[in-house]
Amino acid sequence: MKDDFERFDMKAPPVRTKWYLRPLTYLLSAPDVIKHGCIIKKTDVEGLKPPFVLLCNHNAFMDFKVATKAIFPWRANYVVAIDGFIGREKLLRDVGCICKRKFTNDTMLVRQLMQTIKNGDVAVIYPEARYSLCGTTAVLPGSLGKLCKLLGVPVVTLICHGHHVNSPFWNLHDRKVKPTEAEFTRLFDTETLKNTPVEEVNARITEALRYDDFAWQKERGIKVKYERRAEGLHKVLYQCAACGSEFRMGAKGTILKCEACGKEWEMTELGELRALSGETEFSHIPDWYEWERENVRREVEAGTYSSGELPVRVDSLPNAKKFIPLGTGILLHDMNGFTVRVQDADGDAFEMVKNVPSLYSCHIEYEYLGKFGDCVDLNTLKDTWYIYPDPEKCAFSVTKMALATEELYNAYRWAKG
Repeated sequence: MKDDFERFDMKAPPVRTKWYLRPLTYLLSAPDVIKHGCIIKKTDVEGLKPPFVLLCNHNAFMDFKVATKAIFPWRANYVVAIDGFIGREKLLRDVGCICKRKFTNDTMLVRQLMQTIKNGDVAVIYPEARYSLCGTTAVLPGSLGKLCKLLGVPVVTLICHGHHVNSPFWNLHDRKVKPTEAEFTRLFDTETLKNTPVEEVNARITEALRYDDFAWQKERGIKVKYERRAEGLHKVLYQCAACGSEFRMGAKGTILKCEACGKEWEMTELGELRALSGETEFSHIPDWYEWERENVRREVEAGTYSSGELPVRVDSLPNAKKFIPLGTGILLHDMNGFTVRVQDADGDAFEMVKNVPSLYSCHIEYEYLGKFGDCVDLNTLKDTWYIYPDPEKCAFSVTKMALATEELYNAYRWAKG
């Protein structure tokens, strides 16, 4: 197999939503928004009209539906990852989607967003660039404030609450949470944005996008009766809080369990954890997740972090038609970043190297599309690789790789000063 695949046309200008599709997108979004009783609270948006930038948090597909309702009937262009275009490129372009390969420095995207603003439309951006792993804010790009100032129009935020509780990234089953909430807020008008330094713009955006879905659930007293609500949580909480063992966690029904030491925790109807015996180390799920981050940070600071060489298979997504099996090989994630080497059935070799300075975060999937397994996807401007470690041959956690990517980048920035 030669590397001569047709590539997705990333240079195509953004399409203004076809007039006949605008009501259709609203009608397709409305049933779920109504079913979950979404309450949209608006602040300082009187007189607001396009063009403006809309920054949204990202927990589930419901985010797009609420955004569609919040801005209807205005036209918008939405930044969407390339895998969202598979098999439906024309439709997504026609409804206004702009393709992006995750966690790449893409100057073409900036030009396309500038065209959106020039067209007088709404530029919808999900700056976390992935679903949140545990219902709290994922890391944001440091260039966000600079982008907003470059676009030079009002900045509005849409923060949805309840979408992670309803359909968490690690178990997408709809838990019928109701009511959900969303806050539609003008953060900057044009003049204020112009007169605010980039650092302060970034700080205000970071604060505006701060959220915690499990805290929101507890404050609202919303109970989730779903009998399998803990299943999949072990993908996020991969390290035992009792004995410290990694990659030995499992979950069934409402119970999270460490297979190394046998300790169990129940996930309650209010989204909290309760140890069935002994101390409850972390009742709040995001606290456990941040404890794992601290442990990864210690490995990075000691210079010892490494996944080891993991046997993997790799699928390539050069365009929006379909995944192309690239071959099998190894993945190494260590203090130098990611190295992936693959060989196909014809003996052709492929390699992708993403060093630490090139990635402030990375995208991962759990049981991708319900059948392919856990993976890391790494991107260049021309290709996306979905990299699947073999669970039969190695112990690993893509969550740990994601945390390590962020901590390696933070350490690099700190050392650079």
